[in-house]
Amino acid sequence: MSRIVSGVTFALGLLLIASPSFAEAGAAASGSSGGLIAIGAGLGIGIAALGVGLGQGRATAAAMESIGRNPNSADRIFVPMIIGLALMEALCLYALVIAFFLQGKI
Repeated sequence: MSRIVSGVTFALGLLLIASPSFAEAGAAASGSSGGLIAIGAGLGIGIAALGVGLGQGRATAAAMESIGRNPNSADRIFVPMIIGLALMEALCLYALVIAFFLQGKI
C-alpha cells in the first residue's frame, strides 16, 4: 500500500512540476488560452466555495453541539464562531475576486 501511495505522489508531483514548462509553449502554439483561463476561474471558485461550505458546516455543527452540551457557555462560543465564519467567508470572497481577475484576462 505504501508503494502505491508513494508512486501516486511521485506521479502527481511530476505532473505539477512539468505542466508549467509546457503551458507557455502550448499557449503560444494555439494562439489563445482563454478557454483554459475560464475553466481555471470556474474550478477555482467552485473548489473555494465547496471548501468554505464544508468548513462553515463543521464549525457551526461543533459550536451547536458544544452549546447543547453546556448551554452556559453559549456567550463564550458564539463570538469566536462568528469571527471564524467571517474569516472563512472572506477566503471565499478572495477566490471570487481572483476568478474575476482571471476572467478579465480572456
